[in-house]
Amino acid sequence: MARVAGVDLPREKRGEVAITYIYGIGRATANQILSKASVDPAKPVKAWNDDETARVREIIERELKVEGDLRREISMNVKRLMDIAAYRGIRHRRGLPVRGQRTHTNARTRKGPRKGVMVKKKPTASAPAAAAKKA
Repeated sequence: MARVAGVDLPREKRGEVAITYIYGIGRATANQILSKASVDPAKPVKAWNDDETARVREIIERELKVEGDLRREISMNVKRLMDIAAYRGIRHRRGLPVRGQRTHTNARTRKGPRKGVMVKKKPTASAPAAAAKKA
């Protein structure tokens, strides 16, 4: 099993798809990595030999910021925006869309389920009659 950047790559998948399981690597970056490592992108991970795996691992460690380091950097950037009370930081803090989307009708993913307005029931004519029967 190929383990790269702390992630076990799926053995049955093609190399270009398997590398995208690492946080911070998409399809385009995966193809660049495999071309630099001179590994066939269509070759499944289980067919990689130790030398190919080592080349891919070395390129990723040397050139890219992935997994924990990338997550930490992104969270620190968001925290910095919140600390300086920038507009984007305030939107993050309130859990609202950050990039200018409308919120009047949409944004349910960020805002969560709707909180309905509580509607009071009007007392019906039968309610006072039922109370009188009990007494």
